[in-house]
Amino acid sequence: MQTSARRPRFHTRRAALAPAVLTLALALALWATLTPGSAAAYPEPGRVTGDTGIHDPTMVRTDSGYVLYGSNSLLEARTSPDRTAFSDAGSAFAAPQDWWAEYSPERNPWAPDLTEVGGTYYLYYAVSTFGSRHSAIGLATSPTGAPGSFTDHGEVLHTDSGSAYNAIDPDLLIDPDGRWRLTFGSWGTGIHQIELDPATGKPASGAAPVRLASAGGGIEGPTLVRRGGFYYLFSSYGTCCAGTDSTYRIRVGRSSSPTGPFTDQQGNRLLDGGGTPVLESHGSRVVGPGGQDILPDVDGDLLVYHYYDAQRGGAPTLGVNLLDWSSGWPVAY
Repeated sequence: MQTSARRPRFHTRRAALAPAVLTLALALALWATLTPGSAAAYPEPGRVTGDTGIHDPTMVRTDSGYVLYGSNSLLEARTSPDRTAFSDAGSAFAAPQDWWAEYSPERNPWAPDLTEVGGTYYLYYAVSTFGSRHSAIGLATSPTGAPGSFTDHGEVLHTDSGSAYNAIDPDLLIDPDGRWRLTFGSWGTGIHQIELDPATGKPASGAAPVRLASAGGGIEGPTLVRRGGFYYLFSSYGTCCAGTDSTYRIRVGRSSSPTGPFTDQQGNRLLDGGGTPVLESHGSRVVGPGGQDILPDVDGDLLVYHYYDAQRGGAPTLGVNLLDWSSGWPVAY
């Protein structure tokens, strides 16, 4: 580019400002990497290989490595020795349960959540059909968490078309005081929670669901965790299961109580549609990330989720990223 004799004052000023501009640019770049919802903050999924096609993943670390379960095919399973290479490992169940047919004629369970408690693995899951509120949450347990090792304990909670909530997408949280809470729900009725009896893993006597979050554009798949004195409620907002047309994105709110009220980083209530973005569609291939779970591991908390890979025809694909909590809010990296 040519310069004229009229420009030296401008160039001198620009040179004087350059260090300040550079400092500001670096500060903004750092802010972007630490601010939930910033486009620059969204990382690529961590490297995973092998059998990584999955919906609604839940993952735990066992004595024999990592095991992952997802929706469909009797809760299809993947295993990994190192959290990178995953292999098809069958399913959680060896055979469908008869009672599933009441809610799913195909006897096809969805959206599992696996939690180890005192050496026993508790697997909560949903049975329903797409778009229906005639749904149920079931429970199975295993001494190892291994595929095919689960014993089913039947229905935990059910709903029908007239219910004020939908019994799908369960997630178990155990309070520091030992109280068990099952968070669940979907779409127009929002996210709810009910207290469980630890002796049975089913609703405590007299327990009734309380509503935690809602969103007019759809909300489901809750995950509730406690970190640093706060309870964080992650949910999937939007629509799933439509390949590259999916609009899923993961958002979060927090509360000092496990029953809320939950608010986002700007103070908006999750009951009013609020939610701080954690992960959204980004880049050339990551579409509709959601169906998330949180796994505490040796190097930090993992955000485990599925997304639709635009470079693989919109195939559902496992995503894994670490979370940074240093700002008081979860930031994927």
